[in-house]
Amino acid sequence: MSSFDLRPPSPEARAALEAGLSADERRVLLQHGTEAPFCGVFLDNKREGTYCCRLCGLPLFRSSAKFDSGTGWPSFFAPFDESHIGRIRDTSHGMIRVEEVCARCGSHLGHVFPDGPPPTYERHCLNSVSLAFVDAGQPLPDPLARGGAEAAPA
Repeated sequence: MSSFDLRPPSPEARAALEAGLSADERRVLLQHGTEAPFCGVFLDNKREGTYCCRLCGLPLFRSSAKFDSGTGWPSFFAPFDESHIGRIRDTSHGMIRVEEVCARCGSHLGHVFPDGPPPTYERHCLNSVSLAFVDAGQPLPDPLARGGAEAAPA
């Protein structure tokens, strides 16, 4: 069980968070869009730290689980905590895939595929605009002002 508060944001808090999104972030996070391959800001990020939900700040992936998948999007083999990720069957665009969303706020992150490296053999293929990055040793974001685990360093 996660030490983070996974309750969804209140309608007022959600509206405030959404107001701070760019048009591209809004298209991907709220309307299940996809950024173009090979252009995301985190594709080639090699720094140590934690990737968090761009909307609500929940930690989603550690840099230690990142790998170069060659697909054009940041890819990870395991989430920060499985309870931080929601998995939804996605049959859009004539394909059967598994969409990944933030378990706390429901924002679209990307998709997970069964072709990753060991030990999980999963490839969590994410949009950079869905993520915020926190360098190792820095405090995690706490845009919902919940304190607790959210206030700990990455």
